[in-house]
Order: sequence, then C-alpha cells, then structure tokens
Amino acid sequence: MHDPASCVLRSPLLTAVPQLCHGFEIGLASAAGVPRERGRRAVADALVPVGRVHFLTQVHGVEIVEAPWVGAPAADAAVVQATGVLVAVKTADCVPILLVDKDAHLAAAVHAGWRGSAAGIARRTLQALVARGAEPARILAAIGPAIGACCYEVGDELRARFGPDAAPYFSVGADGRTRLDLRGFNQHQLETSGLRREHIEHVAHCTACDPARLPSYRRDGRDCGRILSYVGWAQC
Repeated sequence: MHDPASCVLRSPLLTAVPQLCHGFEIGLASAAGVPRERGRRAVADALVPVGRVHFLTQVHGVEIVEAPWVGAPAADAAVVQATGVLVAVKTADCVPILLVDKDAHLAAAVHAGWRGSAAGIARRTLQALVARGAEPARILAAIGPAIGACCYEVGDELRARFGPDAAPYFSVGADGRTRLDLRGFNQHQLETSGLRREHIEHVAHCTACDPARLPSYRRDGRDCGRILSYVGWAQC
C-alpha cells in the first residue's frame, strides 16, 4: 500500500491482508521539531490516494466510535468498515493496537494508556468488532511501539486500579521500583477475549529505549512527537 513516509513500521500479519492499509508512522508525525498538527496533517495528505484519515480527541477513556465522522470525537478507539476510510490514534508511550477481521471487512485502532488499559479498552474494542460481525478467532492484532516493562516505572497504587488479572504484569526490579508491562497486559486482554496467540504480533519495541527513532513522553516530555498508527480499507 501507499507509504506516507519512508519511516513506517508495518506488521507482516496485517500486510498480508488484501486491500488493507495500515502503519505505525514514525517519520512525519513524530519528527523532532515538527509541530504536532503539521506532522499529522502531512501523514493524512500523503494517504489521500488510499482514503481519508479520521482522527480522535483522545481522552484516556473507553469510548469507541465508528468511522466515518465529522470533526474529532472524544474517544480512544475507532472501528471502520467502509472502504476509503482510515482511522488513526496517536501515541508516545501508550500502546497503539490495530485489529483486523478481513472476512467481516472490519478494522479498529486503539489507544491504550494505563487508564484505558485498566478499564479494558482493548477488550471493549474487540467486543465492538464482534457486535458488528467479527469473529475473535479470525481477528489479527498488531501491537505497535510503546513503552516497555524495562522503562515503565509506576507507583504501587496502580496495582489496585488494574485488579488481580494484571498481577503478573507488575514486577519489582533490583532497584526496588515497580514496573508495568502495559503491552503484555493488553495482549492478555486480547487472548482472554478469544484471539489466538499466533494472531497477535508486536511491532518494534520500547519507545523509551529508542531515542533515535521513537518519541517517548516519559523520556522527552509533553512536547515530544507522536507515533501515528492508522488502519483501514484502501479505495484503490
């Protein structure tokens, strides 16, 4: 499919799906010194031959919307079935997840920060796809670049917010600091909701460990770039 920039990470699992356009854009949208809105618009403009990109106003919640829409609704996951429509989320440590069921012609993009993850945003988005005709055993998932357990230090109070299912994803290092495997916990949500392990793929690695390529809020602060993760069905 059409590349909006030379720096687009792709999932081999999703690349094999006919007519699907997807990517984790780490060039135009996340470049240092590029205003965030300009980078986002550059990616959207480059993807015009494929489809119109629909953006969200992300609020770290569990609201799920279906494209197309007008404006930028407050939500943290989006479902798309229409051809020529792409949905996107932006992240800089949070977990971007792309979900696809080619037989149902359904796809979704998910922004899973710690609040959304604790509230089950990945599981809820999967349920939204199933409600529209998807089958969990058919769904493919690509989990994009996000902060890893190696770098994601959290307070002990987060354990209570996540509940007992997340216990295996908290660890205490030799330095006595608690860390959270946010990507692993989201994979757990997908697997326990019916996805096959072999249908879940991790793309790239820890954002905080890769300053040369990936933006990280924890490492660089709020003015860092953003990874733009998009998915949808190409119109050509």
